[in-house]
Amino acid sequence: MDTLAIVVLNYNGLPFLRRFLPALLAQADGHPVYVADNASTDGSVSWLRLQFPAVRVIQLETNNGYAGGYNQALERVRSEYGGATYYALVNSDIEVTPNWIAPVLQLLEGDSAIAACQPKIRSEQQRESFEYAGAAGGYLDYLGYAFCRGRVFDVLEPDTGQYDDNRPVFWATGACLFVRATVFHETGGFDSAFFAHMEEIDWCWRVQRLGYSVWTCGQSTVYHVGGGTLHKSNPHKTLLNHRNSLYMLYKNWPADGWFLSKVFMRLVFDGLSSVLYLAAGQWGDIGAVLKAHGAFYGHLPTLNKQRRQLKQQEKQRANLYERSLVWQYFGKGHRRFSQLDK
Repeated sequence: MDTLAIVVLNYNGLPFLRRFLPALLAQADGHPVYVADNASTDGSVSWLRLQFPAVRVIQLETNNGYAGGYNQALERVRSEYGGATYYALVNSDIEVTPNWIAPVLQLLEGDSAIAACQPKIRSEQQRESFEYAGAAGGYLDYLGYAFCRGRVFDVLEPDTGQYDDNRPVFWATGACLFVRATVFHETGGFDSAFFAHMEEIDWCWRVQRLGYSVWTCGQSTVYHVGGGTLHKSNPHKTLLNHRNSLYMLYKNWPADGWFLSKVFMRLVFDGLSSVLYLAAGQWGDIGAVLKAHGAFYGHLPTLNKQRRQLKQQEKQRANLYERSLVWQYFGKGHRRFSQLDK
């Protein structure tokens, strides 16, 4: 069994493979590199086999998104190649740097309760700045709004070393995510119903409920293009973000007296976001929010079953940020993580 398996999930990402795979192979520290292809149609697989025969290619028959794609790929790494102690899930639009692996492995090997860990994520375009998808480790407020050390809503901080420490966080980004293989398989991996977006936050929440922790490693840095597969202006991304947020929250929110009130509030806030889309003439995004709510209501029987199962398995409550990020940002004008009320 390998210590680490580096697994890149690819879907029609040939330009990114050409650009970033050589550096990934050069900085793999001797660990095997897999490319799991999500039924690409751009010639990615044939190019890989010709140019990089040492890369282990896993061909998936259909595009199952990030969640289903990685679930299938990592199961095949385990069954066909003997598996690994840890997996590094790396987006095809990630640029790695020297020594990006060793500090993370040192953290994971030093504490068996750590289920996942991420490096710092900086922008490939604005290289001194943190990148939206993960920055230096993520959190979730009590209404389910995600933010990061280094990123609050759309405000991105420059990386001046302020988050170079190692510490527990609420969620680690799927853009470059190290996971403990036993925990990943124990939990059944990502929720495939998510397809893409927020599945890693859902998984991080679930593993914390089982008694594990999630960390960020400030001694490791990678660069992320962001939006390489699905740009943030695409209404389909709006659909996935709104729908998956509701899925995740309904499954995992604590069963306190505010549970249903929180669900109602999130639905209302989604409606308010539609007003903003209307003002901007973004009709596709309005339709995406409506479709997201329809999918949520249709998925409620499954969500209720998952919610009961997760409650039965729960060993500890994961700690949400017990304030409103919306109020912190819009009401108080707090734009940086360090300014948020603790």
